[in-house]
Amino acid sequence: MKRTDLQDLVLLAALWGASFLFMRIAAPAFGPLAMAGVRVAGAALLLLPVLRWRGEWPALRQHWRALAVVGITNSALPFALFGYAALHLTGGLAAIFNAATPLFGALIAWAWLRESLTPWRVLGLAVGFVGVTGLALVKAGGASGNSAGGPVLAIVACLAAPLMYGFSASFTRKRLAGVPAMAVAAGSQLSAALVLAVPAALTWPAVTPPALAWLMLLALSTLSTGLAYVLYFRLIANAGPANAMTVTYLVPAFAVAWGAMFLGETLTWQMVLGCAVILLGTALATGLLPLRRR
Repeated sequence: MKRTDLQDLVLLAALWGASFLFMRIAAPAFGPLAMAGVRVAGAALLLLPVLRWRGEWPALRQHWRALAVVGITNSALPFALFGYAALHLTGGLAAIFNAATPLFGALIAWAWLRESLTPWRVLGLAVGFVGVTGLALVKAGGASGNSAGGPVLAIVACLAAPLMYGFSASFTRKRLAGVPAMAVAAGSQLSAALVLAVPAALTWPAVTPPALAWLMLLALSTLSTGLAYVLYFRLIANAGPANAMTVTYLVPAFAVAWGAMFLGETLTWQMVLGCAVILLGTALATGLLPLRRR
């Protein structure tokens, strides 16, 4: 990657790492669907005027069907799932599960785009999924009891979301190649806002959320969604989807740091071990850690 791509990557990781902190504070006050709905609506309101100013509005009209799919699979559903997970899991743990995104991305790219899988990449997929499965079983087992349903479903939600992210990356590469990053970002947030409008209205909290929750949701919408998706789709365009998804290597570190600083969340040895195994597998599966025969 170029230096500018690396700068975008680190900034994106910091913003997405902070999103888990923002969700942990906003989700209990708004609920998962209402929070996700406001999140994408605010991002769309931020991005659409910029799209118009840049003269890229025709790209949105031309590719609206594909953008609608990206909005659903890369924003509406994953945001709602992570919003639910934020009610039961720490931000750091959710971010570690999110680190499985490149694993799903590599598997889907192989099955759909016919990308080659070397023996080392296959080993990486196996190692990564072992790490995901092991961490999920440990955390689900620790949640046994009357309240097990919430944490277990939250873990399932944390695995379904990166699966959708992986699909969306390949779909974007196949159907939206050459489309301006701003059009993809703005169009996907607009479609996600339309999809979530009714569910958000039906689940709107009866009690007005406090000012802090609104502030966190504002930051989630503008910084961790609007700005972040411009960076993400620009990375896909400039460095390719595989390199763009390596942002998930850095997101857990930022998420754990923000959670520790502001919420007092702790990092367990199971989380460290699970994260290390997942990242090792991801590095092999995506070719970031190339190994050649002598």
